Amino acid sequence: MTVNELSRCKFSMIDLEDFLRNPPRGFKVETRRAGYRFVRSDPESCCVLIDDFESCKGKVMFQHSTGKTIKVHNLRDYTTVRKSLTSKRFYLLVSACENKSLKDTKNDTKVLQRFVVVIDGSDPFVKWELDRGLDWTISSVAGESYRVDVDFSESLQAWLGEGFCILANDQKVEPTWRDTSFTLKYYSDALFDFPHWLGFSKRQFKITCCGR
Repeated sequence: MTVNELSRCKFSMIDLEDFLRNPPRGFKVETRRAGYRFVRSDPESCCVLIDDFESCKGKVMFQHSTGKTIKVHNLRDYTTVRKSLTSKRFYLLVSACENKSLKDTKNDTKVLQRFVVVIDGSDPFVKWELDRGLDWTISSVAGESYRVDVDFSESLQAWLGEGFCILANDQKVEPTWRDTSFTLKYYSDALFDFPHWLGFSKRQFKITCCGR
């Protein structure tokens, strides 16, 4: 998927280095003297959910990025985040990894390639699934603090289709996908937030409507 095709898709993916070399509209990449790359973005048109990281060409830092974990402490901040997610394109960094056996740990899995996934949160189907999942989360936690993981793994697999491979060491590899979710953490002002302290306020829902 090329950068110029992004405007026609509710779900798209571009190689990380291609993204940094030829950023889409709303982004600008600057190489600083210290050797790192600084990615400027327009918060009015996009929502970046990417943590700063080390690439093979040095550190990459993102301006106006909430990172993959969004923290909110009141209803106003929550409403702002939710409106942003459901009205703009948001950007995640996912990893294509070696397809190892289930007994291998995640830490042992080698990252073969990184991609920026772009999701149009204003698309009616995406917006509906986000709203439904967030509404369900709120109704199930009874006012206490909580965390909810929003996972796009099924959407990614549906969009790529069966048999998708990448080239690694001159061989075609069908990868395992990692980092396909982001997390929203809401901290309430409840004095005795026992469900949250005990780990009972963790939720997850999947976005499944982003196929081709």
